[in-house]
Amino acid sequence: MTLQIGDLAPNFTLYASDKTEVSLDNYRGKKVVILFFPLAFTGVCTKELCTMRDNMSVYEGLDAEILAISVDSFAVLGKFKAENNLNFPLLSDFNKQVSRAYGAFYETFVLDMKGVSKRSAFVIDKEGIIQYAEVLDSAGDLPNFEGIQGALSQIN
Repeated sequence: MTLQIGDLAPNFTLYASDKTEVSLDNYRGKKVVILFFPLAFTGVCTKELCTMRDNMSVYEGLDAEILAISVDSFAVLGKFKAENNLNFPLLSDFNKQVSRAYGAFYETFVLDMKGVSKRSAFVIDKEGIIQYAEVLDSAGDLPNFEGIQGALSQIN
């Protein structure tokens, strides 16, 4: 089931690449962009997250926090974050529960890989309500960055 605008964002607690626990509840009172991405070290995923990195001043100006989630281990995510100088948390959904809860999940991905996050973007308001939801069927597509920024600008 894919979440819709107006739904309460499911809470989660995941390990970040630095092995700290990160909970969505800790971001209550803040605007949050949650990005699900299939796999670290792949071309489109790298482009997506580096685009977010390069536009961090835009997101800071919109008073938004960014969380990026994949099914990679926190060790892999740590190397990916370091290599690309990413300036926001990368969270490991290794057990695939959060990707499923958000409807951002491929049962079968390329090369018959099972259980990979779908490229998706969610904007969560200060009360934890989804204000933007985009789940892409094609892993080759990038999220609509302008749509994400537009949703953030509409939140007080």
